[in-house]
Amino acid sequence: MRLATWNVNSIRARVDRVTDWLSRADVDVLAMQETKCSDDQFPTMPFAALGYEVVHCGFNQWNGVAIASRVGIDDVAVGFDGQPTWSDKPDAEAAAEARALGATCDGVRVWSLYVPNGRTVDSPHYAYKLEWLAALRKTASDWLTTDPAAPIALVGDWNIAPTDEDVWSVEFYRHSTHVTPPERDAFAAIVEAGFTDVVRPHTPGPDVFTYWDYTQLRFPKNRGMRIDFILGSPALAERVEHAEIVRDERKTGKNRVGSPSDHAPVLVTLR
Repeated sequence: MRLATWNVNSIRARVDRVTDWLSRADVDVLAMQETKCSDDQFPTMPFAALGYEVVHCGFNQWNGVAIASRVGIDDVAVGFDGQPTWSDKPDAEAAAEARALGATCDGVRVWSLYVPNGRTVDSPHYAYKLEWLAALRKTASDWLTTDPAAPIALVGDWNIAPTDEDVWSVEFYRHSTHVTPPERDAFAAIVEAGFTDVVRPHTPGPDVFTYWDYTQLRFPKNRGMRIDFILGSPALAERVEHAEIVRDERKTGKNRVGSPSDHAPVLVTLR
């Protein structure tokens, strides 16, 4: 199985770009984040034309997660147990956002995750991010306790750079979210619960990123962050035979279809 994750930064704006890559990359399962559309707005037909079933969780123009699979989709779950709720408005009831979608694809339990950004360290959204990650860690740990042999992939945009090597400039991000000790500790807690970063061993070294802002020539200068990950349970991690960050899909040019997302796909091949 070839399993990938990609923050597409609006699927309606980039459906041609995404499906063109799917047809070239021979991907079996693609988890998407930041689709930025409701369920009835998702462009399902271009995926169906390539033989993919799609499940999507989106409530409005914000957030949104999806899974496209050509090897089956079963046991779909919108959100995970204990997922925190959020509201931007004091007078609006808090609700679970469109940030987590699970499905079983050819025996592998895939979770497409779009971890909250956190915004600023003094923002209520930062506390929400840490609460969200703590809840994910507890629930994911419970999954492994129930079935230690379960092949589970926690994939997506984590909005965390776990080490200093995962940012182009430690000084630039020193007072920002994504790199604070509590965020990094929250990521490490999920790893300690039994979920391995299965891509890093195949893509070692500093300056290996998955996200580059559109502004200030960040991509040509390789001033990016590594914030998109595939974390695998023990049963899944032992099946990984190849992994890569598909950096070329962040490029523009006359041979490219449509405009790029500010993220690159992350891809693993399972035995």
